[in-house]
This record gives sequence, C-alpha cells and structure tokens, in this order.
Amino acid sequence: MKKTILITGSTDGIGFATAKSLLAQGHTVLLHGRSAGKLDSAKAHLSDPNLETYQADLSRLEDVYSLASQIRQKHTKLDVIINNAGVYMVPVDISEDGLDVRYMVNTIAPYLLTKELLSLLTPSSRVVNLSSAAQVPVMAAELSASSQLVDGMVYAKSKLALTMWSRHLATTLGEKGPIIVAVNPKSFLGSKMVKEAYGVSGGNLQDGADILVKAALSDEFANASGLYFDNDIGQFSDPHPDALDTQKNAEISLAIDQILADKKVA
Repeated sequence: MKKTILITGSTDGIGFATAKSLLAQGHTVLLHGRSAGKLDSAKAHLSDPNLETYQADLSRLEDVYSLASQIRQKHTKLDVIINNAGVYMVPVDISEDGLDVRYMVNTIAPYLLTKELLSLLTPSSRVVNLSSAAQVPVMAAELSASSQLVDGMVYAKSKLALTMWSRHLATTLGEKGPIIVAVNPKSFLGSKMVKEAYGVSGGNLQDGADILVKAALSDEFANASGLYFDNDIGQFSDPHPDALDTQKNAEISLAIDQILADKKVA
C-alpha cells in the first residue's frame, strides 16, 4: 500500500535521502524545509508528482502551528511522521519566542507537530523521531531556559529529551495512538550538521535513510512503540537510563506542555 509520509528537515541530508527512497517506492512524501529556495531546489531535483512541499521555520512556534494547519487542511490521514529536522550549531541561540533554538527545534517542535497532527494518525500510523547516540541527562527546567553549555552538550540533552517524550507519549496514548519510536540513524553520517560540528565528511547518508524507511514501513517496527533503535549496532537497545524512568519521562513531557501553554500562539 502507498503511504503518505511527512519528513521534516528534508531538503538535504538524511531527510532528503529518505524522501528520495520513499518516492522511488511510490509513496506520497510531504517534504518540509525552512528555506523556500532549498525547497524549490529539492522539488526540481526530485521532480515527482507524489511530492508536496511545505515551508516552516521550526524554531518559531507560530510556524509549527501553521505547518500542522496546512497539512490538516490538505490531508485527512497521515501514515508516517518522520521528525528528522534538527540543529547542532545555530547563529542565534534564542528564538523570538524566548526559547533556546536548539531545544525548540530538536525537542519541542517535533512534540508540538506530532500532537497537532494526532487527529490524522491511526493506531497503524507511525511517528519516527530522530534521536542520537549522544544522550546526556537533562532537567525538565532546562527546556524553557537559555543554555550556556557548549553546543554538543545541548544537542545531547535535547536528543535525550526527545527520546524521553517519545516513550512517554507512546505509553500515554497506548493502543489508541500511533507507533512512536526513537531512532539513532547512525553516528557521524555525512550530513551538513556533522560536517559543521565535527569537521569530518562522515559516513554514507543512505545508511541513515535506509533505517528510517525501515522504521516507517517494515514489520520489524510494527510493535516498536516506545522503543529505541540504535543503528550503530543495528538493533533495538536501551537508551540512556533516564529514558527508562517513567517519572522523568513524564516530567519532560509536562515541561513541554507547560512551555506551550505559557507561549500559546494566538
């Protein structure tokens, strides 16, 4: 069956490679990007009638709400959301909403987008969240404050927080909700982020794309809700111990809900 699949941050890197693979299989892909120019370029390169493009800056709460609204207006059902968009280094740390851009894009935006699109998701739908092998303990209060820590530390905290809310939301929704899984696509793949952060060319992006396609479509992930897949070892694995703590996971999710309530966009 052909699926309708949203991929955030998909004008380049792993997201673009994943979109290309899914389009080749005949699926409808909703390609998201921050830059209109890069969206146009990606659309021209892919040149596929099953491709739709959506522009939104995921560091802005208003843009996340708008993106969800546009998708709801055009679609009554989504089979897969791949929350791929992420940042490591940013030119400005604080967003116009007063949030740390790194936590906003990596943790809060995918949570908000998923919640806003839940009405389009069925129990057989899937939410694939791009985690990382880099996971460092994070306090719930950190999500709402500007961080003075180095980029790598904030990135690792944001990815653990993403993994934590993935598990909490999967547990909370249970059988009524979609399958929600966190995936480390593979460390040091050759994305723009890796090149900027570490100054290395990185590995084959298709390795990351292949596991995302698998997570989106394969039977192996049909009962994976709440789990973490580590593509560095090619199997489901335990994430950081904090993500196995039900109370801590709930605290992270509650903190995001509180941020969204405090920053409510009209």
